[in-house]
Amino acid sequence: MLVKDIMNSNVEVINCEKSVFDAAQMMARGDYGSLPVERDDKMIGMITDRDITIRVVAERKDPSKTKVYDCMTEKITYCFDDEDVEGIADKMKSAQIHRIPVVNRDKRLVGIVSSKELVSNAQNPKVTQETLNQIYQ
Repeated sequence: MLVKDIMNSNVEVINCEKSVFDAAQMMARGDYGSLPVERDDKMIGMITDRDITIRVVAERKDPSKTKVYDCMTEKITYCFDDEDVEGIADKMKSAQIHRIPVVNRDKRLVGIVSSKELVSNAQNPKVTQETLNQIYQ
């Protein structure tokens, strides 16, 4: 089974110049734990609820004045839409992430896969269980 068969293609992104407050509102509206961050139509990072908590709130920065770029995570683990699902399970395990952005071969964001989609659609229950055990350690 390929990633494009299980991914959620309804993905919101936020521009890196937007405020952290804007990101938090988008995350609350969509019930997301993370958002891909873009600049000039290219994904340059992810912002997570943890990024906001640790890099903004804990440091007493003003979320309405702090830019997404200033607190996002730049290192992105991603996968391609034509990869095998079991391959992304390994990526999610090694990075210990709950969601992985999906790009096409032009490196344009086309979707996202969460551990929920992985569990619901994976054909190998052993791989799924191992992945979840690693992610939630």
